[in-house]
Amino acid sequence: MRQDDLTTLIGLVALSDRKAFASLYKLTSPKLFSICLRILKDRTDADEALQEVYVKIWQRAQLFSARSGTAEVWLAAIARNQSIDIIRSRKPIASELDDVPDLAETAPDPEQALLHKDSGRSIDLCLAELQENRANAVRQAYLDGMSYQDLAEHYLVPLNTMRTWLRRSLIKLKECMER
Repeated sequence: MRQDDLTTLIGLVALSDRKAFASLYKLTSPKLFSICLRILKDRTDADEALQEVYVKIWQRAQLFSARSGTAEVWLAAIARNQSIDIIRSRKPIASELDDVPDLAETAPDPEQALLHKDSGRSIDLCLAELQENRANAVRQAYLDGMSYQDLAEHYLVPLNTMRTWLRRSLIKLKECMER
């Protein structure tokens, strides 16, 4: 399949062409399924992820631009991000962890407790040095597990801009923590 053909099909899907969507599915589902399966390592989860991938393709086809990359890369990125989102959603939420009984019942020694408390304060102080929207994006990405795509949509910025925000913010945090 040529890239031009995929690009054309995505363009037709953007116009709500169901036949083009069916053709796109036939041509790309094996590759996208393999991406989901490689990341999730479970056929059932990969099947569910693939369904969500095609829902997103249907909903976001008008956002695709051949100038920003190939159709195949765009489709693969959607499959990859959806699979990663599924993995992230499996991680236990902090409040759920608080409800689990502590089997070890070992308290850290006073020196470790002080170091941990100081590093927590340092992170908060360093986050305060960032612009408010950048600090919130860092918290949402690394504490709440939001995907880059979701953050970009939330802050109404392009995906690459969000990646730049996060990368630069992490560099600033690292520099601040090393002081």
